[in-house]
Amino acid sequence: MIATRAPLALLSLVAACASPPEAAGPLLPTTPFEIRAGKPVPDQPLEKHLRNVRQLTFHGENAEAYWSNDGRKLIYQHRASPTDADQIYILDLATGEQRLVSTGKGRTTCAYFLQGDRRILFGSTHHHGDQPPVVKPTGRGYQWVVHQEYDIFTANLDGSDLRQITDTPGYDTEATVCPVTGAIVFTSVRDGDLEVYTMEPDGSNVRRITNRPGYDGGAFFSHDGSKLVLRSAFPRDAAMAAEDAALLGQQIVRPSHMEITVCKRDGSGFRQVTNNGAANFAPFWTPDDRRILFASNFRGLEEMQRTGNHAAARNFDLFLIQEDGTGLEQVTHHPDFDSFPMFSPDGRHLVFASNRHAAKPGETNIFVAEWID
Repeated sequence: MIATRAPLALLSLVAACASPPEAAGPLLPTTPFEIRAGKPVPDQPLEKHLRNVRQLTFHGENAEAYWSNDGRKLIYQHRASPTDADQIYILDLATGEQRLVSTGKGRTTCAYFLQGDRRILFGSTHHHGDQPPVVKPTGRGYQWVVHQEYDIFTANLDGSDLRQITDTPGYDTEATVCPVTGAIVFTSVRDGDLEVYTMEPDGSNVRRITNRPGYDGGAFFSHDGSKLVLRSAFPRDAAMAAEDAALLGQQIVRPSHMEITVCKRDGSGFRQVTNNGAANFAPFWTPDDRRILFASNFRGLEEMQRTGNHAAARNFDLFLIQEDGTGLEQVTHHPDFDSFPMFSPDGRHLVFASNRHAAKPGETNIFVAEWID
């Protein structure tokens, strides 16, 4: 998924897989397991859903941390400095060991574990050159870059046996995995617009899921595998839609008017969940598959309109909402950036990215907390 990391940085998103699934469904821990990586940080009084928060990374830009199926590891992207490109790492939650698993070349984004936890997937540009591709945003508002060099790769947990599973011209990435069937959902521009597709772990049987003008992407399966939640562009008018199409030709997406949407796994029943006119993204289903946890800056935009403080638009928080769009509840209250939530396979913990407790302004780190519902 393309996405926002630190509010001051441009972001990207998710990746894909190989070899047939070797286990059906999530692998829940069979022995007692305690998260020892990182260190405890103070809980926020208003964040009643989060308890015993731990900070897991401590420097640079870290985002899009996603759980292994057994709940013992996280895979995420890390950038050490503004001049570096994102690379993919695995964090052992018991020991705190962090290991580079991408090639260290090009630019990578949004990784995920395949079923069985024997292989991983991620988006990468390394096959187009050792240096990361460069696209300069226009400087007119909040923008993400969708590098045309991205393809989806799978590998063993140590990065060996690297396999490329997409090879169409243009952007292919933002892949996540169905916990029931092992199928991959991903975003691609192969048909001229950014749409959602599914495929098997070896890249076969590609099927188009969405078919509407404008961006659709960043999709996640529900825990029962029957539904998808994603983010979709809803430009204000025809002029904005035309400008969005022109920006896509420059490998740029403007996320300032994206809403959370849902559909069945075959694309039927597509409908809008949020309708706040803000930048809404990084949705994930709650363990009961009835609600959606997502990131949005709509409260920040409200503050900007009240006070004239344009920096408030960079304040992203996590929100809960029912699938029918009712019951909105704010989950995080840090006055900067909170995003990329994902529940652990057993539903006991939530991992997310945040600017809180940053060593330097704008740094984003990974946090984990017990989830209180």
